Amino acid sequence: NNLLGYSVAQILKANGHNVIKVNLVNDRGIHICKSMLAWQLYGGGETPASSGMKGDHLVGKYYVEFDKHYKAEVKELVAGGMSEEEAKKKAPIMLAAQEMLRKWEAKDEEVYSLWQTMNGWVYEGFDVTYKALGVDFDKVYYESQTYLLGKSLVQDGLDKGVFFRKEDNSVWIDLEADGLDQKLLLRGDGTSVYMTQDLGTALSRFEENKLDDMIYVVGNEQNYHFQVLKLVLKKLGYEWSDNIYHLSYGMVELPEGKMKSREGTVVDADDLIADMVDTAREMSSELGKLDGCSEEEANAVSTMVGLGALKYFILKVDPKKTMLFDPRESIDFNGNTGPFIQYTHARICSVLRKAEEQGIDYSAKVAADYLPEEVEIVKALCDYPQTVAAAAEAFAPSMVAAYTYELCKLFNGYYHDHSILREENEAVKKMRLQLAKEVSRIINRSMRLLGIDVPERM
Repeated sequence: NNLLGYSVAQILKANGHNVIKVNLVNDRGIHICKSMLAWQLYGGGETPASSGMKGDHLVGKYYVEFDKHYKAEVKELVAGGMSEEEAKKKAPIMLAAQEMLRKWEAKDEEVYSLWQTMNGWVYEGFDVTYKALGVDFDKVYYESQTYLLGKSLVQDGLDKGVFFRKEDNSVWIDLEADGLDQKLLLRGDGTSVYMTQDLGTALSRFEENKLDDMIYVVGNEQNYHFQVLKLVLKKLGYEWSDNIYHLSYGMVELPEGKMKSREGTVVDADDLIADMVDTAREMSSELGKLDGCSEEEANAVSTMVGLGALKYFILKVDPKKTMLFDPRESIDFNGNTGPFIQYTHARICSVLRKAEEQGIDYSAKVAADYLPEEVEIVKALCDYPQTVAAAAEAFAPSMVAAYTYELCKLFNGYYHDHSILREENEAVKKMRLQLAKEVSRIINRSMRLLGIDVPERM
C-alpha cells in the first residue's frame, strides 16, 4: 500500500501534476475499542517504555489478546447450548467493547483519555516505520475527525429520502436497483461504520483541496466498498464522485518460514525491513559487493539494497496481481531485481570516478561515430519521457521498473563487449563516458520514481 501509493505520487508529480499525498488513519471504531478493553483487562499498566516494544506493536498485541478471549467466551457459550451466531453477539467481552465505543462517541472522559494515550503510542510507532520505508505524507486525516461530518451526510441523505431507517434505528441505502444490495450507513445505537466516515473524509478532501481527481490506494478486498462509496456520494448530489478512482491491488504472499510472524498470519513491516537489510548484508558480503567498504558504508549499502530489493520486487508487478515475495530471490544481482539495477548504477559511477581521477574532461560536445549498440542505448534513453507519461496515465510503476531493467540490461551487454576507459580514440572515449553518465542519470531518476535510492559505490 505505502510503496505503491508513494511511487504513483512521484510519477504523477514527474508529469507536472500537483499531487497531495494523504494518509487516512483509522483511529476510531470497534477495533480500537477491542485493543483498549483488552489492555484495561489484561495489560497490567504495560507501556511501550516499560515493555521496550514499539507502540503500534504493543497495541496490536492487545488486539490479538482480545480475539483470544473473545473466541474462548464464544466457545463457552456454545457449549452451554447457545447458537454460534448468537454467542458471537452476546459474548461479554464483545458487549463491553461495544459499550466502550458508545462511551467514546459520547466523549466519556476516562475512555477518551485512554484512547488518546494508546493512539499516541501507535502514531509514534507508525512514524518510525514510515521513515524506515522512505515514505512521507503531505496531510494526515484521522477518522475520529471525519466521522461526525459523515454522520451529518447520513442525516442529509435521510432528509432527502435517499436513505431509510429500519425498525432497529439503523440507517441504510437500497442499491438493489443499481445491481448492488442494501448498505448499512449507521448502526442502530447511533455509532458509525466505515462507510459513514469515508463519506465525511471524501467530502473533506474534495472541498479543502479543490481536487480534480482523488486516487484511493486500497487492497482489492475493498473493491465493492468503493463502488458503493462512489454511488452513495453520487446519489447525495456530489458530481465529483465521478473523479474518485480506486487503485486496487492484490495481496503479497510470503514463503512459509521465511519471516517471523504473529499468529502465523501477519508479517510485520518492521520485521520485514530488518530481514531484508540482513539478507542484503549477507548476500552482498558473499558476492564481494562490500569489499573495501567501511562498516558505515556497508550498513548504508545493505539498507539501500535491502529496501531497494523489497520495493522493486513489489512495484515491478502489475498491482492487481497477487504475488509471492521471496526475499532471497529479490536480492539476486543478476536478474530483474532492484539490486541488479543498483549495481549497474554503482558500476557506471565507478567508471566515471576513474575517468575523473585520470583527469579526463568529457564535458564538451564531441564528434564521434556511434556503434549500433550505442544507437540502441540512445534510443532507449529517448524513450524515458514517454514511459513516465504512460506510467502516470495507467498509475503503473511497473512500466517504469520494466523500462529501467531493459535499459540496464542493454548497457551491461554493451559494457561487457566494449571498453570505455581503455578506448584509444579520445573522441570515442569521451562520447562513451557521456553516454554512461546519461544512463546513470536516467537510472537514478527512474528509481527515485519508485522510491528507491541507488548507491554510487558497491
